[in-house]
Amino acid sequence: MAQTTTVTFFFRKPREGAYSIEILFNTVQQQLKGKIGINNQYMTCQSSGFKNRLLLLKEAAKKKGEINHVTGDINFITLALPKNKSILTIHDIESLERQGGLAAKLLYYFWLVLPAKAVAKITVVSEHTKSQLLKKVIVDPEKVIVIPNPVSEIYQYTPKPFRNEKPHLLQVGTKYNKNLEKLIPAIAGLDCQLTIIGKLSDAQIQLLRLHKIEYVNKAGLSNEALLLEYIQADIITFVSTFEGFGMPIIEANAVGRAVVTSNTGAMAEVGAEAAMLVDPENVADIRRGILEIIENNELRERLVKNGIANVKKYRPEIVAARYLELYESMLS
Repeated sequence: MAQTTTVTFFFRKPREGAYSIEILFNTVQQQLKGKIGINNQYMTCQSSGFKNRLLLLKEAAKKKGEINHVTGDINFITLALPKNKSILTIHDIESLERQGGLAAKLLYYFWLVLPAKAVAKITVVSEHTKSQLLKKVIVDPEKVIVIPNPVSEIYQYTPKPFRNEKPHLLQVGTKYNKNLEKLIPAIAGLDCQLTIIGKLSDAQIQLLRLHKIEYVNKAGLSNEALLLEYIQADIITFVSTFEGFGMPIIEANAVGRAVVTSNTGAMAEVGAEAAMLVDPENVADIRRGILEIIENNELRERLVKNGIANVKKYRPEIVAARYLELYESMLS
């Protein structure tokens, strides 16, 4: 691809607490510098209300480029872009199913059906997400390309002795799908410390107190501060009910920490042989998985070793090469 070729990346308006998409594509773009031109367009209003969404459509039409890549969340703006030069990234399907009634129908059509038909290519971050998309929308499967999330280069193998006496567990995320409500009773009575990243609800705090969990809560961490939490942890817990991908699994693999995650969907796909897989709906099974990692040194070391191998396919240069190949195909 000629260096003069420019890809216009469309991002949602920045807002506190929502930055995963931006981090993902910033990591990719760092690898693509000098190979393509990069034009980042951050929307000037939030995607809320009919008026704002009309403004976003007008803004997208005005800012369209040679190749357009809608990076997620604001899927509907693809309707204002030229189909044969546009790409949409869909991160997960399940989060669009939270609402019922009219809201669910509007999300279905304006965030999935119409955007999927309005672009030349769709990227998804896992085979699970591709499967879920194809169940919801009738599109050519060849149009949907799986390109996983890259792990940031700051996540590197950092060994440390395991705390057998009082292991430190790290939980990244507090939203409803992160399943804290099952994790908390699963570790009740265990001699461990739980560090939770993300804002806790009053109900979650009450549950932690009810089960007498020794915990630390942190929110709004920088990338470097979050990395330090991974390094200091002994086990990463990530027993979500659903994910489009599951970034903490790969981040744990990269640093060299054992991870407990769900045996369903994208998490089982991403974790595979590099994670302890448990039933996220079963408190006893979550507890079993955590105890096995604590008590079985050989198992824990094997998971860490498998994780170091697993993370190789998620390194930025590998993922960026996939995107570059896609952009080149858009010009042919």
